[in-house]
Amino acid sequence: MAYVIGIDLGTSAVKALLLDRSGAVAAEASRSYPLFHEHSGWSEQRPDDWVEGTIEALQELTRTSGIAAEEIEGISFSGQMHGLVLLDDKGNPVRNAILWNDTRTTAECRVIETVLGEKLLDITRNPALEGFTLPKILWVRKNEPAAFAKAALFLLPKDYVRYRLTGALHMDYSDAAGTLLLDVAGKKWSAEVLNAFGLPDSFCPPLIESHGLVGTLLQAQAERTGLSPATKVFAGGADNACGAIGAGILQEGLTMCSIGTSGVILSYEQGSARDYKGKVHFFNHGKENAFYAMGVTLAAGYSLSWFKNAFGKGESYDEFLAGVGEVKPGSNGLLFTPYLVGERTPHADSAIRGSFIGIDGAHERVHFARAVMEGITFSLNESVDLFRQAGKTVDTIVSIGGGAQNPVWLQMQADIFGADVVALENEQGPGLGAAMLAAYGCGWFDSLEACADKFVKRASVYKPQPAAVETYAGLFRIYQQVYAQTRGMNEALKAYRG
Repeated sequence: MAYVIGIDLGTSAVKALLLDRSGAVAAEASRSYPLFHEHSGWSEQRPDDWVEGTIEALQELTRTSGIAAEEIEGISFSGQMHGLVLLDDKGNPVRNAILWNDTRTTAECRVIETVLGEKLLDITRNPALEGFTLPKILWVRKNEPAAFAKAALFLLPKDYVRYRLTGALHMDYSDAAGTLLLDVAGKKWSAEVLNAFGLPDSFCPPLIESHGLVGTLLQAQAERTGLSPATKVFAGGADNACGAIGAGILQEGLTMCSIGTSGVILSYEQGSARDYKGKVHFFNHGKENAFYAMGVTLAAGYSLSWFKNAFGKGESYDEFLAGVGEVKPGSNGLLFTPYLVGERTPHADSAIRGSFIGIDGAHERVHFARAVMEGITFSLNESVDLFRQAGKTVDTIVSIGGGAQNPVWLQMQADIFGADVVALENEQGPGLGAAMLAAYGCGWFDSLEACADKFVKRASVYKPQPAAVETYAGLFRIYQQVYAQTRGMNEALKAYRG
C-alpha cells in the first residue's frame, strides 16, 4: 500500500494527515505552538516553533500508524497565508514571523496605495490590506532597520517549514498571490512593484506550481521524523487554495463556503479575465493555470461562539441551538450584523462593529441565536452577490467548517445563497487538499480532478426552498443598509471602547 501526507500549518497548530490511495485517513497527529501579542494589534510566532511542531507531528504519525517509512511516498503542505518570515544570508530568521492577523501596517498600506495607484489592482488584483505581506516588509524596513539590514530573502510560513525539511527555497503561486508582490495574471514576481519599493529580485524565492516537486527530505530530518530520505516533497499551497482542492472546487460553477472562526466564500475561476475591481480577493489557485475569487467575513463562527459564551456558557452547541429550526426565516424581524472585529468583504473597515436591529419584547434567546446564524450567512452572501454582479454563475456551493455541522444552518445557507449546498462525508479541510497535491505529484492520478473524484466524497445536498429564498432576498437588501446606517455611530463610539 502507498501513502501520502498532507501537512496543514495553521495559526494555532499544525496538523498532519496520512492518507492511502483511496483517500481514507490512516492516521493523524497535531501539535500546537504559542502566539505572541506583544502590543495591541500585533500577532507573531517563532518560525522554528512551526518546524518543531511539524517534526513532532510527523514523529507521532510514523510511530503510531505502524506503516513502513518506504510506503509513504510524498508530502505536501497547506499553510496560513501572508505571514512574513525574513531570512538572513545563512537561511536563519532575523526576527519572529509577522502573521496574517497582525494589524500594525495601516500606514504602510496607505503608502502602497499612493505609490502604485491604479497599478496595484492591475498587477496584484488585490487591495493593500494590513494582513498582506508587502506592508509587513515595509513596516520592518521602517521600524526595525537593523533587522531588515540582515534580511536577504522572505518566505511565507509553510515555505519556511518545507525549507527546513528539504533545504530548498521556493514559494508556490497560490501563496505568492497574497504578498502584493506577484503579477497574478502573469504568474511572476512583479519587477514594477519591486522597483517601486526598492526591493531586489533576489529578495523573492523561486516560484513553483503547488504540485511541483521541490526535492526530498534531508537525511537528518528524515531520521527525526521516521520517514525515508527518499520521500518526495511537493510545494503545496495557501490554506484557502488547499481548502478548495480538498472540497473539490476545481471547475467553473463550483463555490466553497467555509465557516470557521472567520468565514470564506471562494469561487473557482478558470482564467484571469474577470475583474472584480478589488472588491473581493483574486488569487492563483493550487491547480495549475487556474484562479479563485474570495470574500471574507472576519467574525463568522466567532460571532456564534461569542454569543454562546455570553448567553449560554457551559451549554453544548446542540443545547444552545435547540429550537432554532422551529423559528421562521427572518427571526421574527430581528437582524444581526457580524462585525464584532470589523469587516473585510465588502467593507474593509476595522472600526465597524456588530448590531442587533429590530429587537422587541417578543424576542427570546432562540430568535437571537437564529439571527446570529442568519447574519453570518448574510455577510457571506455579500461575496456571493458580488460574484453574481460580475457575471459569475453560483449554483452549487460546497459547505465546510462549523457551518456544515448543523443541518438547520446548511438549509439556511441554501435559502440565503439561492443555490444547492453540498455537505461532505469526509471533510478534512486544507490538510486533505495538501495530501491531494502530494498524491497528484506522485503520479497517482492524471489530474487533480481525478484525485478529487476519488478523495472528495459528497454527502447531503440542501436545495433552496422558494418561500424562504424570497423572504431572505428581501431581508438581505435590508441587511445591506445596516453598514452605512451604523458606520458613523461606530466611528464615534471608538472613543468609548476600552
